[in-house]
Amino acid sequence: MADQNAQFREDEGPLEIPAIRWDEPPEGPVLVLLDQTRLPAEEVELVCTDAPALVEAIRTLAVRGAPLLGIAGAYGVALAAVRGFDVDDAAQALAGARPTAVNLAVGVRRARTAYRAALSGGGDQRQAARAALEAARALHREDAAASARMAEHGLALLDELLPGGGHRILTHCNTGALVSGGEGTAFAVALAAHRAGQLRRLWVDETRPLLQGARLTAYEAARSGMAYTLLTDNAAGSLFAAGEVDAVLIGADRIAADGSVANKVGSYPLAVLARYHHVPFIVVAPVTTVDPDTPDGASIEVEQRPGHEVTEVTAPQVPVAGVEAGGGIPVAPLGTQAYNPAFDVTPPELVTAIVTEEGAVSPVTAEALAELCDRSRQVTI
Repeated sequence: MADQNAQFREDEGPLEIPAIRWDEPPEGPVLVLLDQTRLPAEEVELVCTDAPALVEAIRTLAVRGAPLLGIAGAYGVALAAVRGFDVDDAAQALAGARPTAVNLAVGVRRARTAYRAALSGGGDQRQAARAALEAARALHREDAAASARMAEHGLALLDELLPGGGHRILTHCNTGALVSGGEGTAFAVALAAHRAGQLRRLWVDETRPLLQGARLTAYEAARSGMAYTLLTDNAAGSLFAAGEVDAVLIGADRIAADGSVANKVGSYPLAVLARYHHVPFIVVAPVTTVDPDTPDGASIEVEQRPGHEVTEVTAPQVPVAGVEAGGGIPVAPLGTQAYNPAFDVTPPELVTAIVTEEGAVSPVTAEALAELCDRSRQVTI
């Protein structure tokens, strides 16, 4: 069960509300999300009291972004366990809520494994629930630390590829604190460059059809005091042609074993443009986004979103007197069919480097990725 208006705060300045947090009020444990469908107009917290509410929040993109989905999935399993619901049913529903984002399944699996291990070791239901919650909290802490290391490695790579600073970085979708336990993935690198005085301009694709760039990345850039400019997705080519882009930084929802990268739809055209214009195309993602069980890009299941996201334009869900929330403005004839994949897949030969918390891989090959994942597992052990 979710409360869409659990907290509403309005202020002249930006608020520091975490994207996700576990809370234990007197009425019972809950998972609290910053409702990203309401940004940038409102900063509203959405309270989930059970796994079905979290599944709905994931599907409607109230919570989104690969690393954060992993954290949410783990907390969702813990929520089911603590409140006495069927953990296996909750885990199955959560893992399938967004099929392309591998981190979601990884987070769910981690918390469920901790829960089962506690039961197998002789623990009772309460102890098993506590083990699931500790697993979720550990994943949350680890992601924050990974975010900081990705920013460090990414900035070092930019300095190597583009000595002298003054970077003009183009990004797509949203990859900041709203997708992470820390400051994000690709956006965290741009933020590190900004703090080091090396960012001249952040070019922000608005990211149609749901405008995560315009609504979320611009929101985070403004909050951080970064020099940024918003553009329509189809204006990116003119920027490249004018020589105004020094590097492209994107995140990832799944990286196949061969280095193919699934990310928000519109990423692949940027990779093609970057290759033609000899501009580095850099993917920033935690090691958990690399899926060794997905051999190549063709094996990645690409989520198909509802057609109304294309045939209608929907503003942030701000309550207006006399207007029903959630309705969109039609921009196509009634009955128009729409093609609306949530992601596209970029082949490894178009990727300059993949930056993770364990370092960068360049050139991107299956062997290099496998070595990186092995090294990560050894560090974890």
